[in-house]
Amino acid sequence: MKDDTTSNPNNVVGQAGEIQSEDRCRLFKQQGLVLWFTGLSGSGKSTIAIEVEKKLVAYGRAVNRLDGDNLRQGLNRDLKFSEEDRDENIRRITEVALLFKDAAFITLVSAIAPYIKMRKFARNRIGSDHFMEVYVKASLEECIKRDPKGLYKKAISGQLENFTGISDPYEEPENPDLVLDTMKFSVNQCAEQVWGRVCENFV
Repeated sequence: MKDDTTSNPNNVVGQAGEIQSEDRCRLFKQQGLVLWFTGLSGSGKSTIAIEVEKKLVAYGRAVNRLDGDNLRQGLNRDLKFSEEDRDENIRRITEVALLFKDAAFITLVSAIAPYIKMRKFARNRIGSDHFMEVYVKASLEECIKRDPKGLYKKAISGQLENFTGISDPYEEPENPDLVLDTMKFSVNQCAEQVWGRVCENFV
């Protein structure tokens, strides 16, 4: 029998199980939570998320890390960097993060997510009570100076198109839940700020 769900998506029906997110939260003795680290390339998103992950694991928490670059090598490898593809990139990451949230994991997302509209989408899709927008702040000049992957050099020379901060915009968060100024604080100090906020509100 031919499966026509692809040509007619209205035939796709979700299947609810008998185990709910609340059951998994009781099992893991924690709430599902998504910490979304946003900021320019080179601001320190991934580095800080790695340190926060280590602290949470040491505390005995179920945690997973979703890194934007890693996901673009697998799940999102078909996407480029047009605004449409960037939006789809964030949509997919959001859906994966939601699955982990419902499984009672603390999920650390490191993804530039340059547009306010898609960060709002992520918050609304996951739920404000289980979402923290963490703005990893560093000036464009500082990120160009750091340039750990050599991407700014390529973007400025014209070798890279649609690069955030150079030929594509980055829209700063309007009301982030937490701001980490990596020009003032070390990686460990930033991780401690995140850790403190998570302990205060969720752990």
